[in-house]
Amino acid sequence: MNEAVVDTSLVEERSSVKEKMYFGIKRAFDICVSLVGMLFLIPSVIFVKLAYLLSGDFHTIFYSQKRIGKDGKEFKFYKFRSMLVDSEGILENTLKMDPIAADEYKRTKKLKNDPRITKVGRFIRKTSIDELPQLINIFKGDMSLIGNRPYLPREKEDMGPFYNSIIKTKPGLTGYWQVNGRSNTTFAKRLELESYYSNHCGLRMDIKIFFKTFTAVLFHKGAE
Repeated sequence: MNEAVVDTSLVEERSSVKEKMYFGIKRAFDICVSLVGMLFLIPSVIFVKLAYLLSGDFHTIFYSQKRIGKDGKEFKFYKFRSMLVDSEGILENTLKMDPIAADEYKRTKKLKNDPRITKVGRFIRKTSIDELPQLINIFKGDMSLIGNRPYLPREKEDMGPFYNSIIKTKPGLTGYWQVNGRSNTTFAKRLELESYYSNHCGLRMDIKIFFKTFTAVLFHKGAE
């Protein structure tokens, strides 16, 4: 009986050490990548700002929003703005007036022909340029390079039983969902994929996701 207790204790201790090493290496990698990546932010800011000015849009190019982070803690999430300024009002009105769009949004939490997205926004989404400001979140420690997507506080109820497993890890710039369908999957499938990641994440899986992300971005797989 005592041997069994000792064996269990050793397994748990080794598991804890392995987990700490994993998250330590991951954090060090996040800091290095985000520091290098932020060098591309300045030319990206200039490009996006000029593109919006030429299109007649003089509003800010940055967008921030409260999102759910690790352990359910909320943080301010950064992106380049890809939608019209009154995007929330436009979405609310669209869902009220268009039952087909409302059903699509309920299933996927996205709209294929989203009236909120600007012409510039459509391009920076296709090329994933809109995601670059999240490097600031990664450097601060709110996010990781690899992880689940940061969910909106209003989506917490819709996440159901998957919520507790998904918030075990930091949200990521890219992740298991992005390289396995992204916008081509339903919201329910996305929750399933991201819950799987949180319960099975490790260096080997993260390395696979990291390299598969280049293919997804290069060929715009699932990007909208």
